[in-house]
Amino acid sequence: MTDIEFGCLPTMIGSLPHTDPLKACSLVGKYLKDIPAWPQLPRRSFKETMCAQFSEGFPGIVVREDSIYVDRSKDWDQPLERLYNAYLDNDFDKYAISTGYAAGLHRFLKLGNPSARAVKGQVTGPISWGLTVTDDSKRAIIYDDMLADTAVKLLRLKAIWQEKALAKISRNTIIFVDEPAMASYGSAYVSLSRDRVINLLEEVLGSISGLKGIHCCGNTDWSVLLDTSTNIISFDTYNYARSLTLYPAEVKSFLDRGGAIAWGIVPNEEKQLVEETASSLKDRLEEAMAPFTRKGVPFRQLIKQGLLTPSCGLGLITNEDAAARVLELLVELSIKMRKRYM
Repeated sequence: MTDIEFGCLPTMIGSLPHTDPLKACSLVGKYLKDIPAWPQLPRRSFKETMCAQFSEGFPGIVVREDSIYVDRSKDWDQPLERLYNAYLDNDFDKYAISTGYAAGLHRFLKLGNPSARAVKGQVTGPISWGLTVTDDSKRAIIYDDMLADTAVKLLRLKAIWQEKALAKISRNTIIFVDEPAMASYGSAYVSLSRDRVINLLEEVLGSISGLKGIHCCGNTDWSVLLDTSTNIISFDTYNYARSLTLYPAEVKSFLDRGGAIAWGIVPNEEKQLVEETASSLKDRLEEAMAPFTRKGVPFRQLIKQGLLTPSCGLGLITNEDAAARVLELLVELSIKMRKRYM
């Protein structure tokens, strides 16, 4: 699956608490030299929050100061036809992510990083987007076949455009499909079948020609996500290490076919952060990996096919210094792991 031996290199999930895109990109450049990721800046504007950021161009979409929804009373025919024609023609430039929706991305693209081993981006996944965005009757659009199909085609075009843009920095690109809502999969709040989830995810994953990952920051049925074409599984190891250990056979099969695990081991909550050091996190990471070695996965394979990340995005951290501390710990931990095991 993967062309890169990650060896516990560090990268990040996406968001930072900054409002200045240059400062955010400078922080990324300082700490994440091998696999930099463009910063999402949700505090800068509601348009840069997880779902609004990739909504531009969706028929009938309304984005206000603190809300996003689909207005069914708007004219649908022409915008819908335009989107489907772009999808059929693979004309992703018509659905580019503009500066107003992703200032961090556009600043990141200007800075460049020719020495990067890979460069990472992210797009909100169709499950999370479809469950969060509602129509004007407050019904999640994922339960409307037409709206769900339209959403997945839009997200597909956004992913392609982003990947092409990032490829100008490095030929090795990684696009994460962020699916926090998968933490609710199987509950009374999400009535979607396994096949439906996989099919929606594959619509977006199938558009990505480089490496692709799925991130979920809570408990979920990992067998569903491991059954997709993703190259990387990203999870909150700090708070939910046990969640992935419930699927040892699926994880072993995934790794044996070249997959990688992004271990979200550095906490993104300030109360937890002040209690941790690189050494304590190293102990915690090794403890999280141990159940897999007992099930026949070589420890060295976990290291070679592993990335290190924060537990989730850093956009909700209250200050920029704390976000810098997360990345500092992340790099220190990566150095420790690579010196010890690589």
